[in-house]
Parts: sequence; C-alpha cells; structure tokens
Amino acid sequence: MDPITPITAEQVRLLGDQLLIDGLTVDDEATITLAREREQAGESLDELVSQAIEIGARILQREQTASDTEFVKAEFERQAHEVEQQFNESAQKVSEGFKEKIDATFDADAGLLPKLLDQYFGENSSTAVQKKVEALVQEMLRTHREALTKQFTADDENNPLNQFQKAAVEKIKTASDIQSKQLLEMTRTLNEMQQKMAAAEGEAKGADALAAEHAKSAAKGRPYEESVAAAIAEIAHGRGDISEHVGEVTEGGGKKGDVVVDVEAQNGPPRGRIAFEAKNVKEFPRSKMIKTLDDARHQRSAGYAVLVVPTDPQVPANTRVLEEIHGDKLVITYDPDSDSTLVLETGYALARARLLMAREEIGDIDVAAVTDAAEKALETLAAVKKIKASLTGAKTQIDASSASVDEMANRVREHLDAICELTRADGDDGDDADENADAAS
Repeated sequence: MDPITPITAEQVRLLGDQLLIDGLTVDDEATITLAREREQAGESLDELVSQAIEIGARILQREQTASDTEFVKAEFERQAHEVEQQFNESAQKVSEGFKEKIDATFDADAGLLPKLLDQYFGENSSTAVQKKVEALVQEMLRTHREALTKQFTADDENNPLNQFQKAAVEKIKTASDIQSKQLLEMTRTLNEMQQKMAAAEGEAKGADALAAEHAKSAAKGRPYEESVAAAIAEIAHGRGDISEHVGEVTEGGGKKGDVVVDVEAQNGPPRGRIAFEAKNVKEFPRSKMIKTLDDARHQRSAGYAVLVVPTDPQVPANTRVLEEIHGDKLVITYDPDSDSTLVLETGYALARARLLMAREEIGDIDVAAVTDAAEKALETLAAVKKIKASLTGAKTQIDASSASVDEMANRVREHLDAICELTRADGDDGDDADENADAAS
C-alpha cells in the first residue's frame, strides 16, 4: 500500500454550494470496516463517503454550538452575579436608611412618636389628655354638687324641698305624738298579758322558741328561693331551655338543688342538666358549699351545679363570685331587690357552656372561641360592677353614665349569646334561637 498523503489546503475548496476534496484518503479503522461491509453488500462507496462527511459535519456543528452555549451561559452567570452584588449593596443602603427613619420615629428612647404619646397620654405628663378630662369632670361635679347643695339647703322659695320639709316635719311630729300614746297604751296591755301568761310559759318556752326560730329561717329562705327560680325560668326560656322549681321534691335520696334546668329541652331531648342551689344565710363554709353542690348534682342527675346567694358578703370564705370549682361547680350572686340579673345570666351562660363542652358528641364547638367570649364577658362584667359602685354616691349628677353601663350590660349579653351559639349543636333551628334571645331581652 502506498503511503498516505495528507490533504493540503489547496486540495479542499468550496465551489458554490459544493465542497471539493482532491486526493482524499481515509485510514480510520471504523470507516475502513464500514466501507468493506458496504462493498461486500454491493452498495456504492460514494454514498458512504457523503454520509460520513455529512454526519461528521453535523456533529462538529453541534459541538461548536454547545461550546458557544457554555460560553454564553458562563458570561450570563458572571453578569447576573455582578447585578446581584450591586442590587444587594443598593438594598443594604436603602435598608439602613429606612431603619434610621424608623428609629427616629418609633424608637422607644429617642423616637418622635413615643415622645408625643408620652407628652399627651403619659401618666406623669401634666399635659396628658386623661388628666385634662379628669380635671374637667371633677370641676363639673364640684360645681354641680355645690349648686345642688346650695339649692336644697336654702331656706327660701328657690329650694323645691322647703315646703315639703315643713309639711314632713309637721306630719312626723303629729305621727310621733299619736304613736307615743299608742305605745303607752300597748305597754300597759302587754304588762297585763305578761302577768297572765307567766305561769303558762314554763316548759313550753324552749319548744316555742325553737319553733319560732325555725319558722323565721324558713320564711327568710323560701321567698329568696322562689325569686331565684323565677329569674332562672326567665333566662332559661330565652335560651331554649326548660327550668323547673323542685325545692320541695325529693329526688335521688334528698332535696339538694332547688332549681333544675334541662338544656335545649324546648327543641328536643335535653343535652344536659344544671342544678341551682339558692342560699340566703349569713355564713356558709366553703367545704359545706362544695358538699352541697356535689349532692345537688348527684340527687338531681345534673352535670353541673351552681350556688346562688344574694350578696357578695354571703359568698363562702376563700371563694370569689363566678369562681369555677373542680370544673363542675360555680358560685354567683343574685339580689331580687335590685334590677339587674347580669351576674345570674353570666353564671348561667358559663355553666351551660361548660356542660355542653364536656359532652363527647359535641365535636364542632370552638372551645377557644367560647373561652375568649367568656373571658370578655367576665371582663366587661367587672367593668360594669366597678362603674355601678362608683355611681352609688353620685347617681343624680352622672345620669349620662348609666347609658354606658347599660351598653356594657348589653355587650355582656351579646357575649353570652355568642357562648350559646358556639355551644349549639349542628342542625338546631337558628330562627327559634333568635326568637328565644328576643324573648330573653
């Protein structure tokens, strides 16, 4: 075989749309093998050469394109890195400037806004808004108090009580004289009767005294129990519940629990029962109170028990109003002589919500929402009690504040209605609930 002559530049040239190669020699082993197979198969070697050149050209072109792409990609990444670096630097400058502005305005020590707030609302600021309002209110109350004192103590026609005072003094004097005469006559009569009855009082004295004390205690407690039962019945009707006064009915081995409430019994089977125990006594120890409420739950088959007393001083020692005990007992106050049932309504709603949340089949109650509504109701109730206490000595001068008290009371009822709605089972008739709520209002 003749030695292979390399191809020179003069042997390869373009002619129009054709590539001319003079004296082409190929010694690639794979190419020689493929050419031999084609020749043995009787195929033309010209076509093999053309295909080899075309395929090689396409591969070279693809490799060149990939190389160009990598170059462009590397260049783009370099440019992107530079842009990102410049952007980060600019963002850092903007962030620092923005932070300086925020510090200048909101900084707790040197910010403009805290200084202005402290100036106009701070407790130690002489120009605080609340102090100015307080000063105006105090001045208004003082002026009204002085004017009222002057008007009602004047001994002239400007005093609307002048004629009333004179007439009252005359009536009192006349009544006093008549009463004195009657008392003298009554005293003489009683002395005569005591002398006649002295012999008959011997052995029966102790029994009579005991019977009188028992009658006095029963007469004191029964009207209060009936008043509590009536108030609870009104509240229960507005909530879709059924209340029953069972103080004289023996059940479960006793009579503990003067009133029972079957929850949501107006719309179907009751979903639970609450027992209310009314007590109008001066002292009621905490341990005895807990046992009484537990007995009321067991005897009345109730899931929750509530103690109701007339006033705060009658609440058992070491116990607060609306304090929940063991998760199934509560202490509240209700005074029939007052116009407000707000504390009774609050205790009723809290006991009702706790009873419903304890039932396993009630899985759709938002416990967090119920708790939040209860806390808001208690907070607003505390505000109502505080405002009412402050109005006791000056009710005639600040009648306008009564509107605020009533509004807060309505807000408490709204929170209680929210508790009722949150604890209502799916499928309850919402229209009935609205009608009941309107009836309660």
